[in-house]
Amino acid sequence: MPDTNKTLLVTRKLTKIFGGLTAVNNFDLDVHRGKIFSLIGPNGAGKTTVFNVVTGIYKPEGGNVIFKDNDISGRKPHEIVSYGIARTFQNIRLFSNMTCMENIMSGQHCRATSGMWASIFRTSHQKNEEANIRTVAESRIRQVGLWEFRDELAKNIAYGSQRMIEIARALATNPTLLVLDEPSSGLNSKETEDLMEFLTGLIKEEDITILLIEHDMNVVMGISDWVVVMDEGKKIAEGHPEDIYHNPRVIEAYLGSEEPR
Repeated sequence: MPDTNKTLLVTRKLTKIFGGLTAVNNFDLDVHRGKIFSLIGPNGAGKTTVFNVVTGIYKPEGGNVIFKDNDISGRKPHEIVSYGIARTFQNIRLFSNMTCMENIMSGQHCRATSGMWASIFRTSHQKNEEANIRTVAESRIRQVGLWEFRDELAKNIAYGSQRMIEIARALATNPTLLVLDEPSSGLNSKETEDLMEFLTGLIKEEDITILLIEHDMNVVMGISDWVVVMDEGKKIAEGHPEDIYHNPRVIEAYLGSEEPR
């Protein structure tokens, strides 16, 4: 059994099948608290499928997902969020016609308890809850440095800023585990450097763990505490970034064998 004092998220023999294709095959993962874990591999390796199973978008055909000693295998996304897992997506999924502040406020929905009637009659509990939601959203939008865009529609701000608003919305759920799917995708060099600094600072400042998929090896090698490598649905290597960088099996998975076929 994993050391639950250190391990936050565990998958055991996780398997996901689409038709006749096994996208994830008996995949084991141990994510330790307070660290940045990167999941890497060539296109089609099964990385995003793992994320989608962990966050409840897909149900696994086999295996288990354990989070903070709870078996969350096959639970729905809103239940997963309530446990303390929040995520972003490779393709940004903001509410384009809502303001940046409103997008971040929506992240608090999983923590709200006021029902329809409380909202209609504006009870004191509902008012207090709404005020708290706004306070959290204000804190998170300041944290990502986008306070000046709080009243701007999400569709009207720059792509890199949209990325950070999506991260702020995930953080507004008050997660223990932040799951990021290619957060540097589409960012320029300066934005990528700022993202790396933000994520490393987040680990130091908050009781949070980060699990990310990332294709930019500068990001992976620059901020990861541990790297897990997938290929064809299976784990082929794991270790510290410098060990993974020089791992022959990882190099072959990315670049192919130099031997003639």
